[in-house]
Amino acid sequence: MLGFRDGVTAAVNAYARERRVLPAADLDFSADRIGEGLTAVVSVKLDHPSFEGATRGVLGNPAVRACVDVAVREHLGSRLEGHPEQAADVVDRIVADARRS
Repeated sequence: MLGFRDGVTAAVNAYARERRVLPAADLDFSADRIGEGLTAVVSVKLDHPSFEGATRGVLGNPAVRACVDVAVREHLGSRLEGHPEQAADVVDRIVADARRS
């Protein structure tokens, strides 16, 4: 989950900065602000998964977090670049939400 969140946050912030919707002087949009209302399914297959926590419900392979982060950042970044109208809708929603807060 953290790798996905980090990748989405990085891709949206990079897109917003490239389009000058988010000025260089401003802080990045937070992961919470970007992910509000977002639903996703990420499937990762591992030969030797490692789980953490009392219920063993949290994947504990740190290398997976980095791989998911990079994959999401690259693919979502390409998607945003390739579909500027949809990307503008996403970024506009985040900006409008930030202004209301």
